[in-house]
Amino acid sequence: MTATEPARLDDLLQEPTEGEQRVTPLELFFDLVFVFAITQVTGYVSGGATWTGFVEGLAILALLWWAWSSYAWLGNTAASDDGVIRVVLMSAMASMLVASLAVPRAFGDDALVFGVAYFVVRALHIAAYVVVSRGDPMLREVVLRLASTALPASALVVVAGALDGTAQALCWAAALAVDYGGLVIRGTEGWRVEPGHFAERHSLIIIIALGESIVSLGVGAGGLALDAGVIAGALLGIAVAAALWWAYFDVVAIVAERRFRGAGPAEQVRIARDSYTYLHLPMIAGIILFAVGVKKTLGHVGDDLHAVHATALCGGVALYFLALSTLKRRNIGSFNLPRLAAAALLAVLVPLATALPALLALAFVALIACGLIAFEVRRYAEARERIRHGA
Repeated sequence: MTATEPARLDDLLQEPTEGEQRVTPLELFFDLVFVFAITQVTGYVSGGATWTGFVEGLAILALLWWAWSSYAWLGNTAASDDGVIRVVLMSAMASMLVASLAVPRAFGDDALVFGVAYFVVRALHIAAYVVVSRGDPMLREVVLRLASTALPASALVVVAGALDGTAQALCWAAALAVDYGGLVIRGTEGWRVEPGHFAERHSLIIIIALGESIVSLGVGAGGLALDAGVIAGALLGIAVAAALWWAYFDVVAIVAERRFRGAGPAEQVRIARDSYTYLHLPMIAGIILFAVGVKKTLGHVGDDLHAVHATALCGGVALYFLALSTLKRRNIGSFNLPRLAAAALLAVLVPLATALPALLALAFVALIACGLIAFEVRRYAEARERIRHGA
């Protein structure tokens, strides 16, 4: 089955097999540091109302996501949390924590600290892969290909830490291009992947990102009197978060995993790269941007939003739905048109949100997101029932 060939619905009704690799407690422990990193990125973007900060925040997120994703691949390959893998993951946690602490000034005074900590995270990842690949010449070749892009990209972030202005921005852009482009140019030949573990790991990271949106609701309302506006904003915010959860976990996550399992070994690796490593990033980014927007909304329910925060509030949810539709195109062969329509409506809402009270803008976002879910539940009821329950 090729990447563009639509999957048969019958193939998507198969249940997971027993006794397969699952996410380990150590991997979940490792993810706790990424939770803090996400919180730092949210604070970075929401801390100022500048487009520069907006772009820088997304660049930091892209870099941190690539580091997290690298360890997701490592855990999938190693299939263990014992011995050297345990030591590496805990050491990487320490380095990732330092990098996360440096996020607020990653383009300023702590740029070099961020760069060095990030380099250590990536170097430990390569070192662990070298150990895991002992006695496996094909995997060792794959690791060497990976190192040829991972280490230079990480070194560019260190160099960026010693620079500022345009030179620093160019180093960051080059680092991201080498990392994200390298995986495509170098190809996936020789990689192996265990679908159940990989899909579960990414589903859990979506939950973590959604948790950040809930935290942002609490932070945005923190210290404020719980008047009708704040309570309404909190309820609207949780409604949007619930719609985002529903849009992924009700059917998409199930279909994506079953498509993943049903593919041949070579196609499984390409799905892991495209559907999970690449396409889950805009989902995470969309959730985090929504968290930024809702945090500002709760703090200023009666005021209009700055253009940056309006873009985060509406554009974040739009990006999430766009990524989900693209995921369907990658796995099934067709876009989800209702989700594309919802994304377009949210994009149109961005300029309006700068002229409306923040609470009203959030209400429109909730209306579109929840309306989409209600439409899909009704419109695709039969297919949804077959996928979820095999009826």
